[in-house]
Amino acid sequence: MKTTLAIAVWAALAAGCATMNTNTGPIAVASLEPTQGNSARGTVTFTQRGAAVRVSAQLSGLKAGAEHGFHVHEKGDCGSGDGMSAGGHYNPAGTPHGPQAAVHHAGDMPNLMADANGNVKAEFEIAGISVGGSTADIIGKGLIVHRDADDYNSQPAGNAGPRLACAVIRRA
Repeated sequence: MKTTLAIAVWAALAAGCATMNTNTGPIAVASLEPTQGNSARGTVTFTQRGAAVRVSAQLSGLKAGAEHGFHVHEKGDCGSGDGMSAGGHYNPAGTPHGPQAAVHHAGDMPNLMADANGNVKAEFEIAGISVGGSTADIIGKGLIVHRDADDYNSQPAGNAGPRLACAVIRRA
């Protein structure tokens, strides 16, 4: 009886451990605040998962039904009022701007699509950056949401227009 109970307990623990994500590493959070004259705001969480980073974004105050450029920028500085103090796209490897499927800046991320109420809830994984790691670490960098969609073609920044919201990415 004791042996059967011990085996059942061991099997339950093993099954529980098998479903846990053991590839989850450090987490960073960015609290986006609107730039001067805008209303976009939200929270973005970056979770290291092996070689990729899982990005979870929840935003509001965007133009309804519109795509918005979304980038990690080189400086963790949102003090200018217009977001320009965050500098250009984070690009430690000196690569051209582009989409995830091609050579791109470390800070290039997919556009965000706002719903009919101007809200965004998005989740995706990206490679080429890290949360506190040795490769393109995003801790202390800026995070920007733009007014327009990134065309992933125009150099150096994708013609995404003014900066609607800005945040500094911080370790959670």
